[in-house]
Order: sequence, then structure tokens, then C-alpha cells
Amino acid sequence: MQKMLKLPTLVKTLGLASLLASLVLLPGCTTAYYAAMEKVGVHKRDILIDRVEEARDAQQVSQQEFKDALDQMSQLLNFHGGNLQQRYEALSAQYDDSKKSADEVTSRINKVETVAFDLFDEWEAELAQYQNKQLKIDSKKKLLETKRQFNALVKVMRRAESKMPPVLRVLNDNVLYLKHNLNAKAVGAIQGEFGVLQQDVNSLISEMNRAIADSNQFIANMNNNG
Repeated sequence: MQKMLKLPTLVKTLGLASLLASLVLLPGCTTAYYAAMEKVGVHKRDILIDRVEEARDAQQVSQQEFKDALDQMSQLLNFHGGNLQQRYEALSAQYDDSKKSADEVTSRINKVETVAFDLFDEWEAELAQYQNKQLKIDSKKKLLETKRQFNALVKVMRRAESKMPPVLRVLNDNVLYLKHNLNAKAVGAIQGEFGVLQQDVNSLISEMNRAIADSNQFIANMNNNG
């Protein structure tokens, strides 16, 4: 069964947004956060699904930011008169947006891993409480399969994530170079890197598309098996 409300909406509806946000931010309060969420019927499984959705959404945003950065670079390199400073400022701003979106992707993946590990630890511990042998076997089987699917998902997410820093380094080098050499000659000096940058961005987007598709499949599996 699919959730009727995303967690942020549910929490706000119940008037607990501020409390839960403070619990997440305070060190050592993860347990208190989980306990508060469980009191309103939201368990680690639900939180994991929600965080995978947020990681997926962050990757979709990041994809667009990198596409826009490539477009800004293309416009600057194809500059044929007009305000070169304006083109540079647009590229510099887009680099900043791309960097922020990349940091957000990393943060979201880290949060996915945190709740997943907590869920699996809880699930593993609960196996010892079963009296019915067949139910225990079935639950353990589902745990192992969920772990397998999750590990495969995170591997794809991290592979896509690993392709962001090289692109950001090239963009940053170009922005820094142009900052103090803003003229046609400087623009020509970085022209040769554009083809490689374009390939790297396309590779990044391709990996993110796979991670996004795998995220959707993982979410569907979790909802169908819940």
C-alpha cells in the first residue's frame, strides 16, 4: 500500500514539524526521532522510503543544474560580442548552484544509508523474538532480499555521485581562470576542454538516470512488500 502523505506533510499536519526537526539536528537524538515518528505511525521503513524519494529528487535537480552549467559554458565559448562579464557571472552562478546541488545529493544519500542501517539492525534483532519458526524464516528471507536490493541501489547512487566532483573541478578551474582573464584570448584558451566536459556531463546524467530508475524500483518494491 502506498503512503497517502509524504512524511513532511504528515508531520506538519500533526503539528510536530518543529519538534521532529530539532530531534534530527541534535546529536544523539536519532533514537528519540524514531520514537516520536513511531508514535504517529511512521516507522523506519516509511522513513527509508521517504529518504530514497528525497535522494532521487535531489539527483533530478542536480541533473538539471549540471545541464545548465554546460549550457552556460557553451554560451560563453560561443560569445561573439555583447557583455562578456555578464556571461561569466552567469557561468559562475551556475557553478555555485551545481556545487550546492551536488552537496545536497551526497547529504541525501548519507541520510538514506543512516536510516537503512538502523532499520536492518532493528529487523535483525527482532528475528530473535519469533516463536513461529516459519514466520521467522520468511522474515529473515525478506530482510536479506531488502538488504540486497538496498546495497545494489546505494552502489548505483554512489557511482553517479562519484562523477560529480570531476565535472565540478573542471568548471571551477574555468571559472577561476576567467575571473582574472576575462577576454577573448582567455575564452579561447579553455575552448579545448569543452568537448571532454560535455562527455563527462553526459556520463554523469546517464548514471543519474540509472540511479533514479533504480530508486523508483526500490520504492515500488518496498511499497508492494510492506
